Amino acid sequence: MPPLNNFFVISLLAFVVAAAISFGMTPVVKIFAKRVGAIDVPKDGRRMHNVPIPRLGGLAIFFGFIVSVLLLGQIDVQARGILLGSVIIIALGVIDDIMPLNALLKFGVQILAALIPVLAGVRIEFLSNPNIFSDAMYFSLGYFSVPVTILWIVGITNAVNLIDGLDGLAVGISSIASFSLFVVATLIAEPFIAIVMAALAGACIGFMPYNLNPAKIFMGDTGSAFLGFILATVSIQGLFKFYAIVSFAVPFLILGLPIFDTVFAIGRRIASGRNPMQADRGHVHHRLIDMGFNQKQSVAILYATSGLLGLSAVILTTSGEVKAMLLIVTVIVAVIIGAKIMGSMSHAEHGEVQSSAEKTDGENNGKN
Repeated sequence: MPPLNNFFVISLLAFVVAAAISFGMTPVVKIFAKRVGAIDVPKDGRRMHNVPIPRLGGLAIFFGFIVSVLLLGQIDVQARGILLGSVIIIALGVIDDIMPLNALLKFGVQILAALIPVLAGVRIEFLSNPNIFSDAMYFSLGYFSVPVTILWIVGITNAVNLIDGLDGLAVGISSIASFSLFVVATLIAEPFIAIVMAALAGACIGFMPYNLNPAKIFMGDTGSAFLGFILATVSIQGLFKFYAIVSFAVPFLILGLPIFDTVFAIGRRIASGRNPMQADRGHVHHRLIDMGFNQKQSVAILYATSGLLGLSAVILTTSGEVKAMLLIVTVIVAVIIGAKIMGSMSHAEHGEVQSSAEKTDGENNGKN
């Protein structure tokens, strides 16, 4: 690891360079988005804006990130695999923001993009053994390493994409996740990961002034998928290879909010007999809006939640095994309670709709 002073100077430079480029490129990208017709037009109840807004803001985030990393990071074979895969994700996102693509086609390209870092050696080869009474600290995935890694990368890529539903939400949560990963990478002596996360956080921060409510530009699938891809691949490179008793939980905590929202959304859709890929208005941020919070309040609540999860990950990295396991249990209980509350809200909403329908039927029968 570089000397401490030099390391923090490089990380700070990576943050500043990425933020400056992202901030400066966003107005240019906004003009480009308008010219190519990459405009988000509100046409259903899921969208929280009332006027057409340009997409493609993720291009500015990508430019800030890639320039910063190429200038200040040490690029090895695995890093090249991650960056090349991210270029494919960006290209896919740009096309999708201009001309919406079929979900299966996007899924296939995402798998292809995930294969590139996997073939370069970015793999989840080991998982920590959650059984603290076992002598084995971790176990090898063997042949399952490749499919498990691809599942993780594609899953997180789409999880961040799905949570991008309010102004500033996905970019803010990605900033918090990047900073959390930066701190953890510093603690476990992973300088490259820390510099990359400083660059990603800077690129997000540079874009945020244009994306906070009321948003002037959206990052679109270009940005949300890119952020998810980088967070997923970098967490593999830095955290899944940290063979501590609790290391398996660290990336899950840092990315806990998009993971929870995605798992709950898929479960909800399957339980109601719908296609799990079909979009709906039942995500966490939608439910906060339905509870009476405005966009800024809802985003602040989810920022705070993501921040607490990131702090928990840092505590797991620095605490003893007993404290760490207690924290994991606490987080699991909190997730279960959150799921119960959201499930109860769904039942209540369904009951209200059913009661309203029954009342209408009764009135119609009375008229007949």
